[in-house]
Amino acid sequence: MIDRQSKAVVFAELHRTGPFVVPNPWDAGTARLLSGLGFSALATTSAGLAFSMGRPDGARLVGRDEALANARSIVEATHLPVTADLEDGYGDSPEDVAETIRRAAEVGLVGGSIEDSTGDTGEGVRAFGDAVDRVAAAVEAARAQPFPFTLTARADNFFRGRPDLHDTIRRLQAFAETGADVLYAPALPDLEAVKAVCSSLDKPVNVLAAGPVLDRSVAELGALGVCRISLGSALPRVALTAVRDAAAELAGSGTFGFAKYALGYAESNTLLGGS
Repeated sequence: MIDRQSKAVVFAELHRTGPFVVPNPWDAGTARLLSGLGFSALATTSAGLAFSMGRPDGARLVGRDEALANARSIVEATHLPVTADLEDGYGDSPEDVAETIRRAAEVGLVGGSIEDSTGDTGEGVRAFGDAVDRVAAAVEAARAQPFPFTLTARADNFFRGRPDLHDTIRRLQAFAETGADVLYAPALPDLEAVKAVCSSLDKPVNVLAAGPVLDRSVAELGALGVCRISLGSALPRVALTAVRDAAAELAGSGTFGFAKYALGYAESNTLLGGS
């Protein structure tokens, strides 16, 4: 087993040698599967966890204890470094955010992201000063750990229906100045916006594999300045699609063609470390 210190150093170093993909398992089984496919690190997904619990994503419908228990199960299922989607830090104050970072470190995570959304789907993103203060608290808690905890700060304007590139860049630059290690703005509308974000920052940038990014390779995104690519909810949505389509065939035509393309029982056991 690789100790947490080594994992943390490896994860931090990946951001100096990118670009790289960090896929998002949503439970121990998918973490174990992905661990054997050549990736260098994994990330949790708030949406994937929510979906697996029969809940929609967002609005704090999954609590901090539940999210960290899920993260722990993923950490324990893999030899790879794991960073976590910690949403808005699961609280309204900077102290809440700092506590989330401390507890994330305790479950074995070597990184995590804090976003500037409010946790309330009706309110969008936090005021600029509040958002910066919360990232600063997260950075302070991260730096207090006995290993290099990689803190990602996320600006959610576009994700929350506020298509303001200028304000997004302003927020990311402020987060960088507070000490965040990686910057992230999901749902950017086009590759020009991706390039603008990357060129405006002197720290690693994560992009979400969605929208215009889906038409480009890892190497092409790297040429734009991207360091890290995450998948967000893509893999759990692929799984949901497969189940829905299989069930539709069964309920509709009463046939079982979907099962012909499934992994075999023995292969599934092997992939997940069973006997």
